[in-house]
Amino acid sequence: MAISFEIAGAQIDGAREYQEDAFLITYLSDADGHPSALVIVADGMGGHAAGNVASNMAVQALNKHVTANYPTDTLSEVLTGAVLKANNSIAETVKETPALEGMGCTMVATVFEKESIWWASVGDSNLYLMRNRELQKINADHSYGGFLDRMAAAGTPVDAEPGLSRNMLMSAITGSDISDIDCPITPLQLKAGDKILITSDGLDTLSDGKIIQYTDWSKSPKECADALLNAVEEAGMPKQDNTTVIVVHIVDKEVVAAAPPPPEPEEEEDITDRTGAAQAAASAAKTAAAQESAQAEILEIRKEPGGKAGLIVGIAAGIIIITAIAGFFIFSGKKTVAPEVTEPVQITETEEVEETIEEKGVAEAPPDAEKDTEAQAEAEPEAAKIEEVEKPVEPAAKTEEIAKLETKPESKLEAQATAAISKEFRDALKEGGTGPEMVWLPAGTFEMGSPSSSSMTDERPRHTVKINKIAISKHEITFAEYDKFANATDRKLPDNLYMERETHPVIFVSWDDAYYYTKWLSEQSGKKYRLATEAEWEYAASGGINAPFWWGFNEEPSRAHCFGCSSQFDPRKPAKIGSFEPNQFGIYDTAGNVAEWVQDCWHDNYDGAPTDGGIWEGGDCSLRIARGGSYNSPPQSIRRMKRDKFKSDAGYDLIGIRIVRDAE
Repeated sequence: MAISFEIAGAQIDGAREYQEDAFLITYLSDADGHPSALVIVADGMGGHAAGNVASNMAVQALNKHVTANYPTDTLSEVLTGAVLKANNSIAETVKETPALEGMGCTMVATVFEKESIWWASVGDSNLYLMRNRELQKINADHSYGGFLDRMAAAGTPVDAEPGLSRNMLMSAITGSDISDIDCPITPLQLKAGDKILITSDGLDTLSDGKIIQYTDWSKSPKECADALLNAVEEAGMPKQDNTTVIVVHIVDKEVVAAAPPPPEPEEEEDITDRTGAAQAAASAAKTAAAQESAQAEILEIRKEPGGKAGLIVGIAAGIIIITAIAGFFIFSGKKTVAPEVTEPVQITETEEVEETIEEKGVAEAPPDAEKDTEAQAEAEPEAAKIEEVEKPVEPAAKTEEIAKLETKPESKLEAQATAAISKEFRDALKEGGTGPEMVWLPAGTFEMGSPSSSSMTDERPRHTVKINKIAISKHEITFAEYDKFANATDRKLPDNLYMERETHPVIFVSWDDAYYYTKWLSEQSGKKYRLATEAEWEYAASGGINAPFWWGFNEEPSRAHCFGCSSQFDPRKPAKIGSFEPNQFGIYDTAGNVAEWVQDCWHDNYDGAPTDGGIWEGGDCSLRIARGGSYNSPPQSIRRMKRDKFKSDAGYDLIGIRIVRDAE
């Protein structure tokens, strides 16, 4: 019987402040041209700065080695070699940057080929087979508890040594010799109806019974992944680890072919194609996309009874911020239901906007569209409004570049958008010189956050927000621009950060520093400068379209600087400001490069969020929000809806500043 597979994945932060898990789905073709897939989950160790880098570097190296040597008749050897390549990549990075010593990850890498699954695993991440409502962990558990269980099962039980935790790892990918790699020389044969779960150890919060229950009830891989992660969150463990779940359904190929098409969704989904470049570079079907990673672990090196070597490496809790890291964040999501059409949106505006915008994923307006939107503009004179068109239609050609709009506008809206972009200014400063280059952002309304179908609970509920006209910095604030403030207030930053101060965005500034920078600008200019509210930032980053990215619904290569964005720039540091085209508002680098502090305090979700675009205080003000993702974020984390929280009094190598100025 010919079988096929359906795959979806998702992850949550749990109780952690950051994500150190990484996962990847790469679609391949075997020697006979049949579809196959490489699926990887890695769980980072070493803290925020190092753990996520280690897991993503390892995933990148493993993916590169497998795809370069696939198809092959020696898949077990290729997988083992890929794990060693991943280990070497960490060793080389630690050698270049000694401060990163101690970082590492666990990993499960699987290849689905015809009716078989091959795997290689190191550590305590899980590979489960569910067949006939029975759950079986099919890869080895390289924790101390797993060692004790194996010894007991073999009839040679060993007493646990005092002071050693069952969670202690005995094998991991750290750049040192790997104690144990689980990579069978023969694959497991799959059957139609089997379900495979590849997860980080955060799923251990759930009992086997719970996992069986939610997996059995779910009708699709996405539904299963979401149900398991929701159950983990509902368990409310005080120190819940990051959790990643990838679900693979093994199905009868003939049944799949005969299945009717799914009904059109009533509500717009958060359709983020989490494999990004995987879809866009389908020519070789060897692609990857990325995500941030998760888990500080403690390893020590010790010898176990019977000559069994255990690997345990002590990791410093306060890992220093990195300034040069080679890595690649890998992320993937639901591939089997990627949309073939996108939902168009319209923008209507009374002062400056009267027609529909034409962009990637948006159909060209019919002949009567101008009249309809003008009538609506008269009915709503106070602001621009983003709203969805009821029926999906075939997408039009890609967005015209801003340069084309400036030279050859094709509609009244485009001409007015061009005029708005040209209204750039710099305010004079009392001490001489000028402030940052600013651009006016038109007033408008938009839908903030993700729909109820999204698993990102901190991005819900979606709600309508009205934004007043403000000016926003055209670029992220550079070192040179910040230096004017730093020199005047004795807040100087290090000189040697491997970046040109005139052209690169400032980093290592805390939220407090960013706040006082805007106060200083206000005093120097006589205007009211401040950080953007979270709502203002998301509206500006949207570019005026109702989609996860300002260019459309899907991740696209070379649109931004991030891990997995196929950027030509150094993955260890930010790129120069303005290295990519601006969004429709004329604003650069709202996706990737560096994240940007916003004004608001952290809230776990949008319950009670203001609808006027104002500052949202309350919540936990020791944590402030950074938006937009960075050069070391995965593509899924540069969505306009993505929210991250950081301590307000600390500086980070991935967070910079964007500012706004109130209209007079």
